[in-house]
Amino acid sequence: MIIQRNIRDYLILADESIHAALGKISKNQSGFVVTVTEEGAVEGVLTDGDFRRWIASVEDLDLNIPVSTISKKQPFVTSLKNDPATIAAMFSEEIRWLPIVDHNNHITAIAFAERGRLTIGDFEIGEGFPAFVIAEIGNNHNGEIEVAKRLVDEARQSGADCVKFQMRDMASLYRNTGQSDDIREDLGSQYVLDTLARFQLDNDEMFKVFDYAKEQGIMPLCTPWDLISLQLLEDYGIEAYKIASADLTNHQLLRAAAATSKPVIVSTGMSRESEIIAAAEVLREAGGLFAMLQCNSTYPAPFSSINLLYMDRLKNIGKCEIGYSGHERGYGVVLAAVARGARIIEKHFTLDRSMEGNDHKVSLLPGEFKEMVLAIRDVEASLGSAMERQLTQGEMINRENLAKSLTAARDIPSGTRLTAEMIEIKSPGQGLQPDRLNDLLGRVSQHDMQKGDFFFSSDLENKREEPRAFSFKRPWGVPVRYHDFASMASLIPADLLEFHFSFRDLEEKPEDHFKEPFDYQLIVHAPEIFSGSYLLNLAVENPDEAARGVREMQRVVDVTRSMKPFFPKADCPLIIANVGGFTEAGFIDASERHDMYARLAENLSKVDTDGVEIIPQTMPPFPWLFGGQRHHNLFVDADEIVDFCTAENFRICLDVSHSKLACTHFKTSFTSFIKKVSPFAAHLHLADAAGVDDEGLQISEGDIEFPELAELLEVSSPNSSFIPEIWQGHKDMGSGFWLALSRLEKWF
Repeated sequence: MIIQRNIRDYLILADESIHAALGKISKNQSGFVVTVTEEGAVEGVLTDGDFRRWIASVEDLDLNIPVSTISKKQPFVTSLKNDPATIAAMFSEEIRWLPIVDHNNHITAIAFAERGRLTIGDFEIGEGFPAFVIAEIGNNHNGEIEVAKRLVDEARQSGADCVKFQMRDMASLYRNTGQSDDIREDLGSQYVLDTLARFQLDNDEMFKVFDYAKEQGIMPLCTPWDLISLQLLEDYGIEAYKIASADLTNHQLLRAAAATSKPVIVSTGMSRESEIIAAAEVLREAGGLFAMLQCNSTYPAPFSSINLLYMDRLKNIGKCEIGYSGHERGYGVVLAAVARGARIIEKHFTLDRSMEGNDHKVSLLPGEFKEMVLAIRDVEASLGSAMERQLTQGEMINRENLAKSLTAARDIPSGTRLTAEMIEIKSPGQGLQPDRLNDLLGRVSQHDMQKGDFFFSSDLENKREEPRAFSFKRPWGVPVRYHDFASMASLIPADLLEFHFSFRDLEEKPEDHFKEPFDYQLIVHAPEIFSGSYLLNLAVENPDEAARGVREMQRVVDVTRSMKPFFPKADCPLIIANVGGFTEAGFIDASERHDMYARLAENLSKVDTDGVEIIPQTMPPFPWLFGGQRHHNLFVDADEIVDFCTAENFRICLDVSHSKLACTHFKTSFTSFIKKVSPFAAHLHLADAAGVDDEGLQISEGDIEFPELAELLEVSSPNSSFIPEIWQGHKDMGSGFWLALSRLEKWF
């Protein structure tokens, strides 16, 4: 049994809507919500089963009516006065959770027959969530409140989720009432008592530091070393308790901490396994929600004594979430612990390792702690899942360039039965992979093929999406290259063509490709990579690289102007550009981004844009630039995009796939992003997206809700043109583009 006091996700006001209640049920993943009055009194209960039965009984479904309309009244509850054993006896096959109420029927907690979710404040602890990183300050403030506040600031800036301190009531904790000058004590005890006497904050100072941490946006936690300190922290309202390894056998303190119904984190250093087993049993019997940390209580801990493999056994003993509390030098072991399943990480934190005190020498400095947190997040991202292996976007790009395909060994008329002599394996890997050869043999070709043409999956299915006269409310077109624009344009009555240039295309003369004027609007997409593997970056600090970026951008402009006579409808062609602002190692802070935007504006002003308009493209957080992943800092934040466009009088190309990935990674609202940014959109790239780095997906095969997106764009950007920016959509005679346009037609 677990008694959980953090119950916000399980409660809903009785007059809120059924729709809101379903959102709570989906979030808490426990299948129910308790409906309460504004005063907190229990009004009823709604389970997912109740909801399904209600749906089956009504004809007109209205999810906006109050949840009290369908909640089950007079639910089975238990009293706050009952001890854990009495509550546990109430559970049965039918009753797996119970609201715990006080004498006013106000809900105070929920008891679960099985272990509930471990949450600390707003942090979820467990599989699928980032490790909860604790900066253990302890007494490293050395008794100075201003040092404590500075440690809080540095920990927050280093990426810690929480700052943890220690509280002791010396008079009740020590047999000699904490007298530091007691000559009867052993040498070790004398040293500890002397250090604590000089380096503790008093209780009022400690609470001021807690308040300061909250003001700075980081959670304070604390280790109580005695019952008096525990009560003081409970009166303050601390979110959870950390019990030190030294108190693992202090069952009185464990029971008292668990009785608060707050999460309890217990370190297991300096303990025998039998003692760990006993502590876990005490916490379970008390109804506590707890986690256990693998730990070696040596300062510094030798690597040979850490024994990370024991974490597996610890998880089985505790039947709980596990973590790691490290006293070794550096943070390499921490990364290994995260890879082995640690959900909580605790590491000592200091401003100066040379300061007096036992913990300083095993603590990380702010810069080191920041490196550790970033490395933890990299390890978590790299873990992935044990599901079936899938190709990443970067792998797909490199596979296209480096792998091999099945191609036509000679011209093959439609209706020909395919034999081995008609098929050969050639690079690049843009068609069917060689292992599909036997699947092709014996099939009948459904279309004429020329020597060297790729075979595609549609050749196995005997069908492909066909082009037709699509109808849209706004101007639309398709992406093309010099070599395929004529054939693509002949298939559909589009309004525009968007030429995607390689750096080689800039060396071509337009008149060698265009023999007559065309009835299309003209848009050009500038190359990302130029000769010598130069990635366009107009925001770079290096003046030589910036100057090259200006020169390359000017070449794109000049070529675009030379194309205009062949596109008489194009009064002012748009030039889409990924203008730079990427970094290799990680993202940069706001002040550095401000400087990047300033350099970008300065360098763009050096480009002669007479007769054309450069529109920077919104970017994903992790762009795949020539098959490798970078971190992108510009045109990923809605407010920064609006500020740049307003100040510098620019419009943009809104790539919704890129921007969805950015919103997912930075945990911001995609709807809000579109509302803010789309009024500045001269042109749209429409494709789906998934996660934080899968871009250019087929429409409706990712995370974007296109009906909602269409409504937003109809209001805020009704005249902007678009293309389907489906990755490799041009393959197989444009079948990816035709499928995308067919799906988009329903909403746009």
